[in-house]
Order: sequence, then structure tokens, then C-alpha cells
Amino acid sequence: MTQNASNRRNKIGNSVIILFSIIGLIVCIAVLFPQVRHLIINMAGQMLHREIYPEWHKTLFNYALGAICFILFVDYCTLIHSGRMLVKQTKKEITDCLSEIDFRSLLKPVLIMLVVYLLGIFTIIRANYLYIDDMARSIEGYRIWYNWSRYVNELLSIFIHADTNLTDISPLPQLLAAILLSISSVLLVYIICEGKITTTRLLASVPLGLSPYFLQCLSYKFDAPYMAISVLASIIPFLFIARKKAFLFWSVVSLLIMCMTYQVASGIYLLIVAILCFQQWNGRKASNKEILSFAGIALSAFCLAMILFKFFLMRDSAAITYASTAMHPLPHMVSGILTNINQYATTINDDFGLIWKIGIVLVLILFIIKSIHSSLQNRILAFFVSILMIGLSFILSFGIYLLLTKPIYFPRALFGFGVFLAILCIYVVSDFNKIATVTVLALNWCFFVFAFSYGNALADHARYEGFRIEMLLHDLSTLYPNVHEETLAIQLENSMEYPPSIRNISKHYPVIKKLISTRLGEDFDGTHHWLKYVNYPFRIDKETSIDFNALDLPVVLDSYYHTIKSDGIHCLVILKH
Repeated sequence: MTQNASNRRNKIGNSVIILFSIIGLIVCIAVLFPQVRHLIINMAGQMLHREIYPEWHKTLFNYALGAICFILFVDYCTLIHSGRMLVKQTKKEITDCLSEIDFRSLLKPVLIMLVVYLLGIFTIIRANYLYIDDMARSIEGYRIWYNWSRYVNELLSIFIHADTNLTDISPLPQLLAAILLSISSVLLVYIICEGKITTTRLLASVPLGLSPYFLQCLSYKFDAPYMAISVLASIIPFLFIARKKAFLFWSVVSLLIMCMTYQVASGIYLLIVAILCFQQWNGRKASNKEILSFAGIALSAFCLAMILFKFFLMRDSAAITYASTAMHPLPHMVSGILTNINQYATTINDDFGLIWKIGIVLVLILFIIKSIHSSLQNRILAFFVSILMIGLSFILSFGIYLLLTKPIYFPRALFGFGVFLAILCIYVVSDFNKIATVTVLALNWCFFVFAFSYGNALADHARYEGFRIEMLLHDLSTLYPNVHEETLAIQLENSMEYPPSIRNISKHYPVIKKLISTRLGEDFDGTHHWLKYVNYPFRIDKETSIDFNALDLPVVLDSYYHTIKSDGIHCLVILKH
């Protein structure tokens, strides 16, 4: 009776799956037709009371195609015997891998790193600075991460903020980011050092979360946890490295999560693959065939995840103007990649101070020395392979951005370099001499201290920026006290200068001026959000068709900080340094 009842349940379950699959396939196939997509987009626009971008036609087509593939894959895994066996084997491998990890032993290391990261971002949290997008999000409550295909952010933000409308709940998002980074650091050490975790190795991983570039990610009050998730998602698959099916499955899933949180982290997975392959080869811990097999599985998973994301999930949003998802055409791919690598290296060189550069060079030299010292291969060969490893890892740290025609070089887009440094530092301090340990910890101390300087600089900039805005609004409200119902078109010329404290820091750490951008200046969008944030009563129009300088407007006010020219309708504000 029990066997018969089980068979009946299986038949009923299969029938339900088939029914929903047929309905799902019919709906998805219907969406493939332009007329149906047009109807859906029109209905969505009417329901949301806003314009839906035309490129949603292509997006819906991709979603429908992806859903068809997903339904067929689920049917294979649930209805076909070989598919069910594959699921069963993969599930067993995942269970076996998890059972071999002593998660309780990881709790103390996570707490250690949590203290380190919380101290590192203490001044950033204390500054309470509404960073770039934060001001607009706090005013308008929008999410729209889907414009960048970051669907995980869209979903998680609803749970974190307990509402579909976002509000400023800082420092909770930054605290969550610190927790996620702590777990990431511990797992990175656990994976590279084969489960052997020490305090020194943990401290060596500090550049993962406190590199000058990731500090920008931690400055975002709304985005910080999702940027940290992208790092963690890139590391998790290597917990299953002992079983091929489990590793392949989690690699694809985790890489898709990474792509749907923050695509900048796309190089981290490849960095870890590279260092693990190098360790296996250099120490003769595996045969060349086994190493190539592992690398092949990892690269296959990476390519599969990128293909799935590219063709079924990625949006080419019309709202994005400062970056492009287009890749170099095949005939120009090599030259394009070389150009991007050169720009990547040049940007980092321009951003970093002399002390950082010296520390990094010493770490690179120690990496080569340790590789030769611990190598079971030919020493000369190990020397050249270790140099090749450094070069390859540096290139991989930029991830898929290497392939793009218009990659971005904002600090937040370069945090792969911090992970690159963290991996090298962990490797160098593992079972090596005290000189290496002191050198690595000295470099990481520099990054740790800079985090404090940066947070304090944010606070200084917030005070000075607020002062300049207050001065400007006071003068405008004095000049035009009764124009609440009229339109005053404003243009700004020049930008506000940085306060003296930031100019002082920039003498040795140029990256500070990229980390802190002014919202009072020619970039009117930032100024516009400032005006809304302080409840500026005038209606502001940004006229881009004409240059107000050509209107020969009379000077109505001239002060130490700015000059205002206006005819009562057009207003030109010339900011002084």
C-alpha cells in the first residue's frame, strides 16, 4: 500500500509539473510575439503611471526565452530519470561537502574580522554622509536597480527596508556589509590555506574590504550590502571544490547571484581559480591533468553563468549613459582588451600614493620569493610562473570589464584589485618568514589608517558643502523672495573646491578626490538633489540649449564664494574656489 501510495503521489506531482510547464511555456511563447509584448508594456505603463522604456521589448523577449529554457531544465530534472539521478547526486555531494566543514570553528574568526571591519568603517558611519545616489534615494525612495540588471538588490532591499519605498536606515546596511565582508575574508583564508586559519592570515585579508576602492562601496548607505554580497557569492563555490557536480552547480548559481548584485566582482572567482591552480602546481599537490580538469570545470561554469546572464537576464538600459554593456567586436577584441588593461593599470598608478606602491611592490617580490622557496618544481620555472601568475591575476581582477568598449573606472569598479592584493597577502604570510608577515601587515595597516582619514574627510566635506549650499540659498532667497510660482532657470559655472583637509590628504593619496565628489557645481544633477533635500522652494529648470554666459546677464550679487548674474528669469551662478 505504501509503495502504491508513493507512486500515486509521484504521478500526481508529475502531472502538476507537466500542467504548470505547459501553461508556462504557452505564456512565454506568447510573449515572444511583438504584439503581446507591446500589450504588456502598455498595461504596465498604465498601472505604474510612468513611461516604460522601449528597450523593455528586448528585455521581455530575453526573459521569456530564459523562462522557456528554465522550464525545460526543471522538467528534465524532475520528469526524466537521468535528470532526477543528476539532482540526487548533486544534492548528496553538496551535503557531503557541508558536513565536512566545521562551521563552529569559523565563528571566532568571523567575529575577529567583524571587529576589524567595523573599526575600519567607524568614521564613515560617524560621518553620516549621503553618498552620491543616497541623497536621491532618501528623497524619492526609489530602487530601480533593475536598470543595471541587479534583481537580487531589488528583492533584498524590500526585506531590508521592510517596504517597497526605500528610506534611510543607516547604519544598518553598512553593518550588514561589514558582516558579509567578515564572512568573505574568513572563507577566502579558509579556501586558500586549506582550512588553516590564523589571526595573521585573517589580518592579511584586510584589502578585500578596506582597500581604498571598496571604501567607496561601503560609503553607500543603500547599496553597500549588495556590493558585499557580490564578493561573498564569488567565494562560496570553492567550499564545494572537492566534488565536481556540487562545485559546478554552486559556481553557476553563485556567479549568477554576483551578476545580479554587482557585476564589478566578476573577476574574484577567476582570481581564486588562478591562485588555487598555482598552489596545486607549485607544490605538486595534484597532477597537471587534475589541475587542468579543475580549471576547465571552473571556466566552463564561469562561461555558462556569463552566457545565461548576457542572453536572458542582462538589460541594455536606456537610462545608463556613463557606461556601456557592449563588448569589443571580435576583430578588435585583443587591441580593446590591451587598451582596457593599460587604462586599468594607469588609473591605479595615478590613484595610489608612494607608500602604498612601495608596500605593494614588496608584497609582489615576497610572493615570488615564497613561490620559489616552497616550490617542488624547477626553481627557474617557478620563478617565471610566479611572475606570470601575478600578471594574470592582475588582469583577471578587472573581470569582464576588460571586454567592454566603455568600462567604468570609478573607484567602486576597481575593488577587484583589493581582492587581488588580499589573495597575494594571504599567500605570502602563510608558512613563511617574519619579514613577510611584517611587510604585509604594514601595508594593510596603511589601508586601515586611510579608512579613518577617508571617513573624517567625508565629514569635513559634508560640513563645507553644506556651508556653501547654505550661503548660496541664502543669497538666492534674498534676491528672489517672491518667485515661488515662477520658474527660475539656473546654470552653474565651475565647481566647489575641496576643503583644506581633503587637499592635504590628496598630496599623498590622490584617490581621495575620486572617492569624494562635490554635489555643488557644473554637474547640475547633484546640485538639484541638494536643492530638493533642503526643501528649496523655487521651481528649478535646467536649460541646456543655451549658455547663460552668452546672455550677458547683469551681476546682481558678488561675494567671496560666488557671483550671481541674473535678469530675473535666467540665473548664472559662478562658483569661486
